[in-house]
Amino acid sequence: MSVQWIVGNLKNRIVLSAGLVSYIMLFFLRIPLSRVIGDAGVGLLAPAFEVFILTTLVVSFAMSRSVSGIIRYRVKRERFRNARKAFRTAFLMNLILGGLMALITLFLSLWIADILVLEPLCRMALLAASPAIFLASFVGVFRGYFNGYGMNVIVAHSQYIEKLFMIIGAVFAGRAFYAYGEKVAALKHLEAHAYAYGALGAMLGVMLSQIVAILHLLFCYVIYASVLKGRPGQDNSRRAETRFELQRLLLANLVPPALIAVISNLYILVDQRFLNYCLNVTEQGEVRTAQWGCYYGKLVPLLGMGAAFACLFVHGHIGKIGSAYEREEYRNMRERIGKVIRNASIAAFPTAIYLAALAKPFASCCYGKATAQVSVLAGWLQKGAALIVLFVFCFLFGQLLYQLHFVKELLLTSAGAFVVHLLLAWFLLRKMHMGMDGLLCALILFFGVYMVCAYVLLNRHVKFKMDWFSGLAFPFAAAAVSGILVYLIAMALADLAGNALTILIALLVGLFFYIFLLMLLRVIGEAELHEIPLGFLFILLGRNIGVL
Repeated sequence: MSVQWIVGNLKNRIVLSAGLVSYIMLFFLRIPLSRVIGDAGVGLLAPAFEVFILTTLVVSFAMSRSVSGIIRYRVKRERFRNARKAFRTAFLMNLILGGLMALITLFLSLWIADILVLEPLCRMALLAASPAIFLASFVGVFRGYFNGYGMNVIVAHSQYIEKLFMIIGAVFAGRAFYAYGEKVAALKHLEAHAYAYGALGAMLGVMLSQIVAILHLLFCYVIYASVLKGRPGQDNSRRAETRFELQRLLLANLVPPALIAVISNLYILVDQRFLNYCLNVTEQGEVRTAQWGCYYGKLVPLLGMGAAFACLFVHGHIGKIGSAYEREEYRNMRERIGKVIRNASIAAFPTAIYLAALAKPFASCCYGKATAQVSVLAGWLQKGAALIVLFVFCFLFGQLLYQLHFVKELLLTSAGAFVVHLLLAWFLLRKMHMGMDGLLCALILFFGVYMVCAYVLLNRHVKFKMDWFSGLAFPFAAAAVSGILVYLIAMALADLAGNALTILIALLVGLFFYIFLLMLLRVIGEAELHEIPLGFLFILLGRNIGVL
């Protein structure tokens, strides 16, 4: 029975965390890709990939949420004909929207490459992004359909399949096209063409992942459509909703989350433009593409995977807080908010500190034995590790604002943080010519402003009390002490063991002392220890020394 419960609980976590896990896979893709097509190749891929991400936030992410909410409301009330009509209306709307965005990307590819990001050779990857955007519109509306009918498992499987084939397709297609690009580069005596073709191949691999995701969703749709075929005969709708009503409702539910998502992720394109301009002005234009590729293909994935991993520890609690708010159980809601903030601290602080302490081994895993690049990336990791903590709290407070229906406040928060980031990045890069250091400072301010504004607005509405000691101070102190131990172990093993073994040993020892310190500081107890792997060992230890 216990085994069945563990398996069932694991399946639920896999389904509920599909968005974050697929996000981690999306970041992981860039690391092997940088090995295949080089940093310069990733630098040329970055604009196309970011345009793809920004457009799919509208036609896939936001539309999926809009469709699922509308269909779910009607299915619960057995208004099946209106639910089917909503799906068909959304399907047509999203195809038109996706087609328009694909055409805009196609016709503006030259402007985006030459003017927006100052990378003329990225145009080929942008052209490949255009059909991928159109295909993503199919994916978004089908996921909304299955979510609306409560088939979340299919959606989770779809996300995993999409990201798996994205990794496989981008890496193999990138390698194949890079090899062809080397021949073109040899003929034209211009090495950059190899990187441009590598970026084109990687983007075609992304397009392949959308085709696979569509085929999977179509297969599931054919199977479950026959199961749901008899439901319209049980329809309880008092009247048939018009397409105009459904279109207006879809747009009303689509626009706010789409705006928030796009504004919150637009800074990547802006940052590349600022950095390229800064390096061009300081006569370092020949290294700008490779430098951005290192940042986008190695630094951002390591920080992003760390932040997304920490977010896994708070993601499951956000829905419960929203449910308590809907039931007007405000005391329970406030208690849950305090607990989830503590969980965020427990997960985010060690992740950031350990990544900074192990910056050199992680950089060596990315670059191998390239000493100069390892030192540069390690320095960036140490400076940017604070972004993990800031991102986790931004994610938490932003999701809470959205779950509690404070959408206007969330939109103002994201827009204000973006404007502040824009101004500081413009000043530090275009006026001070600080390069990557200025970019990291602007990013830290972006997430810092976002976090503070979201926290203030959330606290203004729900009036929860923050436990500054066990919620923030004690987890930070425990993470800092264990982080020093991790750093010392990494220094001792640097010449004796490989990078992977050094990381593994340092993390295991550091986590053991971290959990032990949390027990001593009374931050966690038996209830929390039961939920972690091998938690019973810490329970036995705590009981023997009188801590528990």
